[in-house]
Parts: sequence; C-alpha cells; structure tokens
Amino acid sequence: MQIEKIDGRRFFYSFYAGAIRLLEHQQEINKLNVFPVPDADTGTNLASTFRSIMDAIHPVRSYKMTTSLIAEAALTGARGNSGIIFAQFLSGIDQETCNCQNITIKDFAFSVKNSIKYLYEAIADPVEGTMLTVIREWAEYIQHNYHLGDFRTLITRSYDVALRSLEATSQKMKELTSTAVVDAGAKGFVVFLEGVVDLLRKDDIRPLARMKKPLVVDEPLDVEMEHGGELTYRYCTEVLLKGENIDRSRLEKMLEDEGDSIVVAGTPSMVRIHVHTDRPDEVIDRLRPYGRLVFQKADDMLLQYRVAHERKHSIALVTDSACDLPEEYLEAHQITMVPIYLYMDENQYLDRVTIRPKRFYEIIQEESPVLTTSQPNIKSFVNLYSRLVSHYDSVIAVHLSSALSGTFRTSLQAALQVAKETGKKITVLDSKGLSGMFGLVVKRVAEAIDQGATHEEITARFDRWVEKARVYAVAGSMKQLMRSGRVGNLKGWVARLLHLRPMVTIDREGKAINTGMAFSQKKGLKKIIRVLARDEAFRRSGEYMVLHANVPEEAKALGREIQKFTGREPEGYYSISPVLGLHLGAGTMGVAFMES
Repeated sequence: MQIEKIDGRRFFYSFYAGAIRLLEHQQEINKLNVFPVPDADTGTNLASTFRSIMDAIHPVRSYKMTTSLIAEAALTGARGNSGIIFAQFLSGIDQETCNCQNITIKDFAFSVKNSIKYLYEAIADPVEGTMLTVIREWAEYIQHNYHLGDFRTLITRSYDVALRSLEATSQKMKELTSTAVVDAGAKGFVVFLEGVVDLLRKDDIRPLARMKKPLVVDEPLDVEMEHGGELTYRYCTEVLLKGENIDRSRLEKMLEDEGDSIVVAGTPSMVRIHVHTDRPDEVIDRLRPYGRLVFQKADDMLLQYRVAHERKHSIALVTDSACDLPEEYLEAHQITMVPIYLYMDENQYLDRVTIRPKRFYEIIQEESPVLTTSQPNIKSFVNLYSRLVSHYDSVIAVHLSSALSGTFRTSLQAALQVAKETGKKITVLDSKGLSGMFGLVVKRVAEAIDQGATHEEITARFDRWVEKARVYAVAGSMKQLMRSGRVGNLKGWVARLLHLRPMVTIDREGKAINTGMAFSQKKGLKKIIRVLARDEAFRRSGEYMVLHANVPEEAKALGREIQKFTGREPEGYYSISPVLGLHLGAGTMGVAFMES
C-alpha cells in the first residue's frame, strides 16, 4: 500500500527511528572523524544532538507542529559542527513547510530542497565533499522524483543516492583522500536515513511507541586516531543566542575575524553558533549586543587531543574553576578544569573560559547586572568522566568546598554513575577550600601524580594536605557581598556606611567565616600581615600565594610587605576567578599558604 501523505505522528516516528540508528553507530562515526579537526567526536556530537531532540518532543498529529518542535529542539540542543549543521537543515525544513496536518510528497520534496539554501547561508566557508554535499544531493533527488507517488519508494531510493554520495566524499576533499575515509558528518546523515528506511519497510511503529527514551550517556571515545589534520584554533565554542531580528549574515561576518569552522544556524529569534577560536571570551563579548546568551560551551580541543595521544600519566586529574591556579599550570599538568556557570542578568558565561576576570569587573562596574552562579550540570560531568576513563586507568577530581557549592555533590553523583557502568575508579574529593587554598591542594595532588604515586596513596594523603591549607582575605566590596546574598541588607548597609571591610577565612569544615572587620582595605591588609606574622603554621609554610580581584599592583605591594618578615617571595600573584569575585567584589586581596 502506497504512502501518499504523512502526518506529524508518522514523521515523528520516522525521525525517531533514524535517531536511534545513529545512536547505535556513534562510535563508528567517531572513528572517521578527520574534518574539520581530527578530534574523534562527530558521532558523539550528533548523538547528543539527537538525544536532545528526542528528550524534548512528543508525537502530535500536526505535521507542521512536529517540524516546529523538532527544529526548535535541534537548535537548542545541537552540539558540534555537524550537529549544528543538521539542526539548521531541520530548521530550514520547518521554515519551508506549509501549516498543515498532513503533507503531500510534492510539498515535502520542495520543503526539503528549499531547506538547502539555509544550510549554505549558515556556513561561513562551505566545503563540498562533506555532510553538506550529501544532504544537498539527497534533497535534489527527492525534489526531482516526487512524482513516484509513494513515500516509501522515494525515501528508499533516495537512501541509495545518499549512500553513493557518501562514498564519493573520500575523493572530493584532500583530508579524506589522503586517509581513505568518508566524511564523518555525512556518514551520520546516511546512518540516520538507514533507520528511517528500515521503519518504512516494516511499516510498524508499535515497537517505537512502546520504547522508552534512550537516555544513554555519551560513549567514551576509545579511539586511536591515525588520520591527518591539525588544530588551527584551540577551543570549539558554541553559543545559543535568543533575541529579535537577529541578523545571521552580520554575525557570520563578525565571527570571521575570530576563528574558523563557523556555522550560524537558526531563525531571527534563535541562533545557534559554532566557531573554532583561541579566545572564546572575546567571541562571547562580541555577541553580547545581539541578544541573550542562553547557553555556552567551549571545549579545549588541544587538551582533548593530548589526553587521547600525549597523556603523561595513568591518573586523570579534574578540578573546577574556583581553583585559582594559572592556565599555564593546568595545561602543563594536563589538569581538566570544569567551569562553574556564571550569570549576568540573563546571560550565561563559563567561569574563566568565556568570561575572564578583567572583563568581568569592567562589566559589573559599567552595567551593575544581576549576578548569580550555578554549578555545572550532571550531564557535563558524566560526559567528561566517560571520556576520561577511556584513556586513563583512574580519575581523581578535587572540588571547591562542598559547604560553599553543590559542585562536589554533582560531580560525585556523576562519578558513581560512570564508575558503575565502566568499572573504572573515579574518586571525588572535597578540598574544603576555595581560591588559592583550594589551588594549593590541587597542586599537591598534581605533584604526587607526577612523582608516580598510586591512586590509593594520593587519596590516603589527601586529608593531610587539606588540613595544612589556609587562606586569609579582605573583601573588596561590601556592596557585592550584599548583592550576592552573603551579607544581610541592614548589616551590610551599616558596614558600608562605616566603610568596613570584612576579613574572611575558611574553617576546618570548609565554611567561610568572618574573622573581623577593618575600617578600610589598607587596615584590613595590615591585620592580615599581623595574623600571618604570628601564625606558626605560616612560618612553617612551604609556599604561599597572593590573591587579588583586579588589583594586581596592590597585590604586589602586599607580597613585598610579607617578604620583609619572611625573607621569601610569594609563589605567585593570581587573580581570583569571576565566580568568587562575584561574591567578594573588586579589590579583594588575600594570602593562601600550605604548611610544610
């Protein structure tokens, strides 16, 4: 029996069948990944994109409503270059679809063909011999053969066309010709079509209707790449932007100055952006005037490559962005840093990645936005641990004090899940500290790994390191403490009136406590110096660091004063992360040390 029209429900289950087939083949697609960079994640990114759609939609009778639901979910949840390209294809189909309950083959064919222009408009530098080519040639076949009169016959034959187009990609692009593989994104599209064709042949949606949503996590990338290619830029950066009358062509032109592999997909009210760049913070800052920054992601492709091919040790070390160690140290020791989310008004940022300290303080000074923070979600930790255990024997994660943030608990929950599924050892530890105090504990773990200590030896020593770490600080802004909710309005108002600055330290339970007040920042720092001069633990300290919130010269002056009575220079002068500066304010200064 011929299928001359399809409604939203049939389209939904056809899409579902294709998505499930792709989920089953994501590792196979990962192994083909050469273009635009050989980072072995195209299958994972497509799978994540499809799962986001499947989680967000449900079957309805209206064809137009179904395409709209799929398009919006795709743009919201798209991941990676290939995922965003496919999301734009789905968005184009929706924009070219009539407002109908059922769609004819002819109308379907023209909506598919007309969606191709949206693909080429979204990509700054379209490259043939990729997913783009295969989708275009498949769509052209659909348009030229809608007269067949039967969806089952048309889609089945179009699959053969897409398969031949896929095989030809290995000869159309030099990166693929030299490695004798087909394009990974194109392979993903063909695998998706394969699932659709199988459902049409069986013509039975009952198994899919009874199936629970496949909420599996990203599979680990157990891949040893032998393909060519190199990283031109370091960060794979993605942004979801919402606003009114967003000019995508203008955005695309602006991004050409920031990197490559640019895709700007979506509609005038919602745009999904993908770009490879060395400065994701600059990209985000330039996007701010165009709309609300709803979502951001910035994966360090260089670190991912080194973890896969140049890892130094068998134990992976993970921390979060409240650990105030310099980027150079994290990179040298291959430490994975998970950014805490920071919100300014309705805009989301990734602490220390898409918002740097200097720019953060400029914005809060100029605009006085509403500031909040949020811990990384469990999915980000699950994906991270799944990837790391495919390359390391075990993982140790050290986080900001659990008394100050839920990051530790979320990380622990994800670690237990991945450890149970993989059998790998993942230990999540509470630093009971913040800023430099936290950073010094992470340094001890990194040094122990460098020296060849076992996983068990490190976890056995950990509590002693935590007990020996200290921090003393003078908050730079009572106004910021009040705005963050850390000080009551009346108490804060009185303190501001008297120009008081709270002195803060961290107790043995990892809680922030007020150790007194100073009538000015200068007097507060003198108090810190007196405390350190009398502190026997500080005199026995192996190293100390000076911390500051956007006042580097004042921090150096503090370091010189401490050096006068210790005879030792600080280990470094470090800017505290924006998520801590959010609560303590610009001008905050402190000293962290580790007792020998």
